[in-house]
Amino acid sequence: MRIGILGTGAMATALGGAWVRAGHEVLVGGRDAVAARHVAASIGASGGGGPAEAARFGPAVLVAVPAEAAVSVVAPLAGELAGRTLLDCTVPMAPGAYGPALTTAGAGDSVARRLAAVAPDARVAKVFGICHESIWTMPRPGFEGAPLGVPYCADGPEAGAVVAGLVASMGCTPVDCGGLDRAGLLEAAAVFAVGVWWSGGEARYVFPVPALAPGALDDAE
Repeated sequence: MRIGILGTGAMATALGGAWVRAGHEVLVGGRDAVAARHVAASIGASGGGGPAEAARFGPAVLVAVPAEAAVSVVAPLAGELAGRTLLDCTVPMAPGAYGPALTTAGAGDSVARRLAAVAPDARVAKVFGICHESIWTMPRPGFEGAPLGVPYCADGPEAGAVVAGLVASMGCTPVDCGGLDRAGLLEAAAVFAVGVWWSGGEARYVFPVPALAPGALDDAE
């Protein structure tokens, strides 16, 4: 697949590199074209250029800019993004009194839905924001003998299919978490996980598998 990337930071570099390793064709776009070309060269991408070039490069476009800048970056590109699948990996987060805090209103509000509003002819999916960028530098992310599960919320089956295909091509397992109205839950989960890690905890211990608990099996079966 041809994938355009909006952004030149850590997530753009890590995910772009993962997609190049998976055999996809990637173009990095940034306001600083020199930085975009540098990132592209570092990951073996097809090239680097401006945001508009990345937006019209292929059927999938990753938004890998700070969450607070995402809408202002995407809005002018609405025409180029028509008919494409916009992959939103942003995490709307800021320091709070008790750790990282969500900067959206929560519930139905999310960066993903804001992007859908300013690019109404694009398909939008929330994905790749749960994990730290370092995870995407692994050749085939997996833990405890199982491939990494990648949760996503998409605004329809077309976007969902694009996301699921990309995730599978990276050696991971796509986890469908519903429509874009649930994207705020993924954003909140990412902020929650970051807070646990920053406090020295381990987020995975918060979500044990119910089937492993004593008495979880139905004795009547």
